[in-house]
Amino acid sequence: MNPDALLAQEQTLQLNHFNHETAWALGSLLKTLAESRQASVAIEVYGFGQVLFSYAMPETNSDHLDWIRRKRNSVLRYGKSSYYLGCYNAQKQRVFESQPHVNAMDYCAHGGAFPIRIKGSGLVGVVTVSGLPQADDHALVTAALKEIQWQQDQ
Repeated sequence: MNPDALLAQEQTLQLNHFNHETAWALGSLLKTLAESRQASVAIEVYGFGQVLFSYAMPETNSDHLDWIRRKRNSVLRYGKSSYYLGCYNAQKQRVFESQPHVNAMDYCAHGGAFPIRIKGSGLVGVVTVSGLPQADDHALVTAALKEIQWQQDQ
């Protein structure tokens, strides 16, 4: 996907508010969406320095949780979606994890982690999915964020 389109998506998908209840609603919605697509994923909603929602569907394993941790770390460090980081670096003909300042044990640029931002405020958390091809992980997360955003706008 085009990195500029991903940046525009990040500007558009910002919430009016975010709290523990929002995290629960977002995580639960992700579970429901994954089930409706017959997808098996691990889900995490992180905010305010802690995991607020975590769920591992059947057929996932601890590797998915490690991917979540690394994706989340990347979003928190760089302030961009993990999919953007991968697409941006691919456009520059380099691998994100191969750069000397990136420890691949702690960071990765595979789609599925998206910054949670409050309009007019900034980054407050990260929502992450792992278990599908990276474009599908990203699409699942953004579909859920769009729904939560729509609910908040009503």
